[in-house]
Amino acid sequence: MKQELSILIPIYNSDCREQVTKLSRQAEAIEGLAYEIIVADDGSRDAQCLMLNAQLSSLKNVHYIRREQNVGRAAIRNFLAQQAKYEWLLFMDGDMSIPTEDFLRKWIEADVKQVGYGGYIVGSGERSNLRYLYEKQCEPMHRAEERRKRPFMHFHTCNFMIAKEIILSNPFDERFHHYGYEDVLFGKHLLQAGITIVHPDNPAGFFDYEDNDHFVSKTEEGLRTLHTFRNDLRGYSHLLTFTDGIHIGAVKSLIRLWHRLFGSIERKNLCGKRPNLKVFKLYRLGFYLTLTNND
Repeated sequence: MKQELSILIPIYNSDCREQVTKLSRQAEAIEGLAYEIIVADDGSRDAQCLMLNAQLSSLKNVHYIRREQNVGRAAIRNFLAQQAKYEWLLFMDGDMSIPTEDFLRKWIEADVKQVGYGGYIVGSGERSNLRYLYEKQCEPMHRAEERRKRPFMHFHTCNFMIAKEIILSNPFDERFHHYGYEDVLFGKHLLQAGITIVHPDNPAGFFDYEDNDHFVSKTEEGLRTLHTFRNDLRGYSHLLTFTDGIHIGAVKSLIRLWHRLFGSIERKNLCGKRPNLKVFKLYRLGFYLTLTNND
């Protein structure tokens, strides 16, 4: 059982008070646990979120750090690791929920020697929400038994524990300024460094879904990131593997033509009230291949 823990939460334009309050309450209930919770705001511009999150400093052992400039998802996590004072670090995304009353106790009792990823569960949602539909479709892959089959392919930053010395010597790649894939490359680098990732069954909750317009825009940003770092990410992206496997140029040209002709119609469906996951898959493929047109 770990006796010391730094809980590290990067946020951007989100209200994480409920999450931090629950973690604080659970930490206080664990006898003998020395802990801190550090929340680092990565240059948020939402005035209401800034005002609400500033209240976190009133909680015991909670430190709220507001940074004026947005440095990106990789750099903010490296910053948090550098600020932490304890040997074991628990990273959580700021939009995650704490689904059980023993969530934190399970982490400090988990047999994590180097790195552990706890996964996440998907809450209820509306059939009109694309993010909800997508997450529900992918939910089986997040179960612990599935993650353990390919431990380095199923790593995400939303809920993981790591020894401080490991992340300081194997930091996130700060070339990743925009949304997407910094966690995928981090998992690859851990494998290359001979680090072990275990997958305890201790999921966080993903219960809050952005609107369709926002999710489609984030998806497009992630695809641009994938294209930029495609040489680093080969073997770690199903989409890359699929597109690399299309060896007939005419097929790629046909998909690009389809996207030019119908991509706006597909996007309208995805941002509307009846989004279709098959359309989403086709839209992602067409969008990515248009980025590769000059490769």
